[in-house]
This record gives sequence, structure tokens and C-alpha cells, in this order.
Amino acid sequence: MKNLLGQDLESLEKIASSFGELPFRGRQLYSSIYNSYKKINCIDDIKVLPSNFRTKLIKEGYIISGLRLIKKSVSNDGTVKLLLSTIDDEFIETVGIPSNKRLTVCVSSQVGCPMDCKFCATGKDGLKRSLKVGEILEQILLIQYEMNQKATNIVFMGMGEPLLNMDELLLSIKSINNDLNISQRKITVSTVAIPDKIIQLSEFSLQKLGKCQFTLAISLHAPNQEIREKIIPSAKSYKINSIVKDCREFVRKTGRRISFEYILLNKLNDQIDHADQLSNLIKGFQCHVNLIQYNTIDGVMFERSSSKNSQRFKERLIRNGINVSFRKSRGLEKNSACGQLRQKIAIQ
Repeated sequence: MKNLLGQDLESLEKIASSFGELPFRGRQLYSSIYNSYKKINCIDDIKVLPSNFRTKLIKEGYIISGLRLIKKSVSNDGTVKLLLSTIDDEFIETVGIPSNKRLTVCVSSQVGCPMDCKFCATGKDGLKRSLKVGEILEQILLIQYEMNQKATNIVFMGMGEPLLNMDELLLSIKSINNDLNISQRKITVSTVAIPDKIIQLSEFSLQKLGKCQFTLAISLHAPNQEIREKIIPSAKSYKINSIVKDCREFVRKTGRRISFEYILLNKLNDQIDHADQLSNLIKGFQCHVNLIQYNTIDGVMFERSSSKNSQRFKERLIRNGINVSFRKSRGLEKNSACGQLRQKIAIQ
């Protein structure tokens, strides 16, 4: 199957020409795929194209939709989570988070995840495969359709480790920017941190995108190596000091501030001395700490930090001169963490 999603305007014009059509048919394809306000399920839905051209595209294996909606879950705060089936019968999740005039779409980059972070449901079944650019973009289009709202912000914080799917990640960012008209500055890439990949990301972004203006978010979640190894198995191969060193280099190369994601876990990483250790670790360069309330998961030993400890932790970071915010958690109903819809389907 050859997915038209992810193809730019020039590529679609060339595809149209290869079938003996005038280039404007490619422009019609482009407009139908990226600018339509209704869900386009298949090429035959694009009625503006001649039927014989649609037939030829289908016979040649072209598609514009490889995902199927299995389940839609709506939280009390309006957050929408979609469980989607891929063309090879795997399952992924994507989330739409509305706030004021914004719609943030949290997209998955892989089916499952190989990192097995102990606080996360996504990696419990390991990695199945990486997603293609069309599958990533379609998540955004499906959320827009289901919520009847244009996406304004994109975060690669769903299932998977984006830096282990870097080629498709960068192609997706390019298309989100150029074809969906969402600025790179409205895109965030979240990674648990992979050896050598942070520096590679800065270099490849400048080569393939011409600029690197998206936000890089590091899932740090610990103030020291010992605690990080308890919750993130991959930490053993990538020391926390090396991660911060590479982040400093990323900032130097791109001029973009780093965001450190930090889930507060009761009595494990939420104490005052932990705040001091974190401050000493990351001070002295452009960075920001995003404190996150833990979303509890059945069968996982971690507990959410108390409101008192969370506030004390934040105040200590501020006192130490660290830029910090408390990310408002959305969709906090029990067992609504990323990966859990997929888990429920898998065990049925």
C-alpha cells in the first residue's frame, strides 16, 4: 500500500502526471487530503477527481487512510482518546486535549514501546513496529474530525519512543508544518533519551527541515542516576549526567530551550533534597522543568505525590532559580493513562 498522506504538493502533482492527468489534479488531491473539513476514508470519497483517475489510483495500491477507529473515550474534562487499528491489525492511541482556543493532539510514533518505563502502561507488551508518516498524520486528522476543531499544537508524547523512529518523525514534522500549517514552535517531541540521538536529532533537523524550532522534551523524572534506574531501565546505558550534557549541546546548536518532564512520585522523587539535586543537575542553561501529576495505573507500585509535597517541590525549584511550571493533567480518570485502552483490547 502507498499512502498519499505525507506526500507534499509537488509529489502529488507528479503522481497525477504519472497517470496522464494535469498537475491541477494533484492540487485537488492535496486540498482534499489536508484541507477537507470532513473525514476522507478512501480515494473514492474524493468526488472532485474523475472516477477513472480514482480507479487507477486504487488499482495501483494508493490509499489515504490506514487507520480505523475502534473506541472513543471522552473524559469529564473534554479530553478525547481514540483507540485506532492499523492496516496490519495493531492498535495505537491518540489523544485530543482542548483548552480555550487550543487543541493539542498527542500522537503516537510507534506501536507499543521498547523502553519499558516502570510508570508507563505503553511498554508493557514491548515494541511491535514503528509508524509511518501517513499513520502519524492521520491521527491528527482523526482527532480534528472527531472533535470538530482544528489542531493548534502537536506533541509526540503518545505511544512509542520518537527518536527510535527518527526518519518518519522528521517527515511528520515537515508535513505538519508545511501541509497542516502548524508552526514548528507548536510541536513538542518527547523522548526518554537515547544515547547519541539527541545530538543526531539537532543535526538531522537542520539538514532535513532547514531549521529546528520544535521543543525537545526530555522525560527525566529523576534528580539522580540511582532513582532514574529504578523507574527507567534504559537509564543504565545512558547516564543522567550524559543526558544533560547532550541537552546543553542541543541548546547550543539550535538555540531552543529544553523542557525536562518530571512526574512526581510519592516519596520516591518528590522530596526537598530531590529538588535541590535536580536544580544542581540542570542549572546554567536554557531549560524548563515541567512537573506532572502521576496518572495511577493498576498493578503498578507508584503513587501520586501529595499536593503538599508537589507544591513544596515546585517552590524549592523556583527558589533555586529554575524555570518551572505544573502541567495541568488531563483525563485523570482511573486507568486512563496512555496505553491502557490498547491493553484492555489486547487482553479481551
